[in-house]
Amino acid sequence: MVRHYLDFEKPLVELENEIEHLKRFSKGKQLHFDEQIKNLEEKLLRLRKEIFSNLTGWQITQLARHIDRPKASYYIQTIFNNFIELHGDRLYGDDPAIIGGIASLNQRTVIVVAHQKGTDVKEMAQRNFGMPHPEGYRKALRLMRMAEIFQKPVITMIDTPGAFPGVGAEERGQAEAIARNLKMMAMLRTPIVTVVIGEGGSGGALAIGVGDRVLMLEYAIYSVISPEGCAAILWKDGEKGKAMAADSLKLTARDLYRLGVIDEMIEEPLGGSHRDPKETADRLKRALEIHLDELEKVAIDSLVQHRYEKFRQIGAFLEGNGQ
Repeated sequence: MVRHYLDFEKPLVELENEIEHLKRFSKGKQLHFDEQIKNLEEKLLRLRKEIFSNLTGWQITQLARHIDRPKASYYIQTIFNNFIELHGDRLYGDDPAIIGGIASLNQRTVIVVAHQKGTDVKEMAQRNFGMPHPEGYRKALRLMRMAEIFQKPVITMIDTPGAFPGVGAEERGQAEAIARNLKMMAMLRTPIVTVVIGEGGSGGALAIGVGDRVLMLEYAIYSVISPEGCAAILWKDGEKGKAMAADSLKLTARDLYRLGVIDEMIEEPLGGSHRDPKETADRLKRALEIHLDELEKVAIDSLVQHRYEKFRQIGAFLEGNGQ
């Protein structure tokens, strides 16, 4: 159930409340409002299509961060069977901002690694709002090395504002942990499919994002910096310039697919994944199965070489005469 509405969704609230009121009022009574409810639902559908067909980069950023948006734990529970969570990096400790373990995708055993933001205020604080410490990335790398040893594919789910920038994280080697993950994932001798399910921020996202296939949900974002951070650097105002920055960063799934950064955009139900989490999970599951089927047919040496070339080729630039 949707509990929170974004500013641009406010026109929908009145119609949804009116429909719900009529349904409750007529339940168990001899009154029938079927025609009125049908007309209101058609009007609601038209309005929702109109709103969601013209979203700006900042509005999509708000959807990616939506508090009701399904988190990695939901997709793990819904898509996979027999998930066994594994803890710790075998060096320092366990980081709850990264969850991972062994699971079954139908008849296929996989290793799943994901950012976990939390579903309520208490869990968000406990999981540091999905911002991992170095031990989180080292746990992720430990699990991916295990996948390589046992020749099991890796599935990662990205949903983080970025790596935690605190003093303790820096003292324990945050930059080194991210860099090591980038290097080792580039060489990992097993298929990797990564999915941006919400917010993909900076190196904190990329640290579990080097894959043979990179997918994004329709209203997820993926960027080197947040719109607020970009605006603060360029225009010295993180609030007033965030909408302009979000459009300039080209951080939406449609933009990144067009630019060749991702391999597939998975469409979400109208209104976003929080409107129908189960349908979103079903669509994601089908996409994962298709890509894993394709990747497992590729010889491992070719797979690693293609992965290397894929990331070397990402990006585009224009040459000018300097004027």
